[in-house]
Amino acid sequence: MTETALTEAAATPGSKSEQAYQAVKGRIVEGTYTPGYRLVLGSIAKDLGFSVVPVREAIRRLEAEGLVTFERNVGATVAGIDPTEYLYTMQTLSIVEGAATALSAPLIDAAAIARARAVNQEMRDCLDHFDPVRFTQLNQDFHSVLFEHCPNPHILDLVHRGWNRLASLRSSTFRFVPGRARDSVEEHENLLKLIETGADAEQIEKAARLHRSATLDAYLAQTNH
Repeated sequence: MTETALTEAAATPGSKSEQAYQAVKGRIVEGTYTPGYRLVLGSIAKDLGFSVVPVREAIRRLEAEGLVTFERNVGATVAGIDPTEYLYTMQTLSIVEGAATALSAPLIDAAAIARARAVNQEMRDCLDHFDPVRFTQLNQDFHSVLFEHCPNPHILDLVHRGWNRLASLRSSTFRFVPGRARDSVEEHENLLKLIETGADAEQIEKAARLHRSATLDAYLAQTNH
């Protein structure tokens, strides 16, 4: 069987390889498996109730995605987070997501605004008992309402690539700068008001771009400190 065929077989929905992949990736993204954590195939297989084979296939997929590395005399370990890659990803996303949000604005109806505001309220409710992983997921849900109406498929593709890259970096920025979460919620409301009052595209683009870059600035300030 070719490598492509193996990959396709491993990715079959509901297969043990796919279940193992989702389980291990979930633990990496959520931070249960931290950078440098040694992924012992036998232990993971026993925990999941599988044989080693589907776990090995899952680890290979995660290695291809950059989430796992193989070290000599050590084996598979969770890859570290590259701060430079995070910086470039956030800088790029601030530009393309700002543009996508501005282009989407005239196409966002009252129902979409209400849906986004409901998600933002959930984020507000999370602030007292803060869960950075949950908050990050809600944050993506909120922004997707605002940029998914973008009529330019090329810009939208770049936004999706940026979010996927953040996921591969295990970027729950709010884990490192939880204080940024409260400001983020207020900036979300400001964005919604600009959209529903028909603000011009330049205003909306700037607000969306600065909102994204403010999170990056908070992260960099905390890292440098």
